Amino acid sequence: MEMDVALDPTLGCGQAHRWKKQEDGSWQGVIGNDVVTLTQTSNGFDCEGASDMCQILRYFRSEDNLGEIVEEISRRDSYVAGLSSHCPGMRILRQPEWECLATYVLATNVNVKRIAKMVESVCDHFGTDLGPRRAFPTPKQILDREECIGECRLGFREHRFIELAQRTENGEIDIEGMKDLPYDGLVKELMTINGVGPKVADCVALFGYGHMEAFPVDVRIQNVMKAKYGVEGNYKTVSAYGRNLFGEYAGYAQEFLYHSEFI
Repeated sequence: MEMDVALDPTLGCGQAHRWKKQEDGSWQGVIGNDVVTLTQTSNGFDCEGASDMCQILRYFRSEDNLGEIVEEISRRDSYVAGLSSHCPGMRILRQPEWECLATYVLATNVNVKRIAKMVESVCDHFGTDLGPRRAFPTPKQILDREECIGECRLGFREHRFIELAQRTENGEIDIEGMKDLPYDGLVKELMTINGVGPKVADCVALFGYGHMEAFPVDVRIQNVMKAKYGVEGNYKTVSAYGRNLFGEYAGYAQEFLYHSEFI
């Protein structure tokens, strides 16, 4: 598949949590009900296991012109320009909305490695068996075996995770309907969900609903924004500064800044 993409930074940067790098350098992950293996090529990647290549294209946001996006955020800021030049091919993914929301409800006060472990445990206990891996479970699958949730070792997140499944299954949370909301409306709606604060809402808006203007802020981003731009304050202040500085592709700039110490 031809695409301007580098798999290592894209799949290994922590925006999605179901990818595992294999010994041969390929990446194995689960997209929908497919266990796929991706291998980097000079002009994109080879893909094995996909039943629908359109789903792969959508997941990688193939419609995004990465060159134009990087040029735009680089024009706005020289520091990000330098970071992007050392990390070509990193793309923002478009994850399934329910999976993204449920994952980030788990992703509070915990590191990336622990998030992946919790997500995989949830899939192993509730998801459809796909052979080598299991799919991310639907709300109904979680509720059908709710008594097993303790085995997933989610800690204080357990109750809010079950509540999320219940409210989604009964239609109180409208995953599909939120697709039609503008960024501000989506964030406001997401924050009515137990366990979703401004950072989780921005992550879901960016990685699930495709709002490229979202600028999630955690401790690492707070530190970078203070050190490089002299910006500090509450979440709203720092996030608004990032959105104003980087514009419609602020989410891409955020990813480069998030990994600035490694690039």
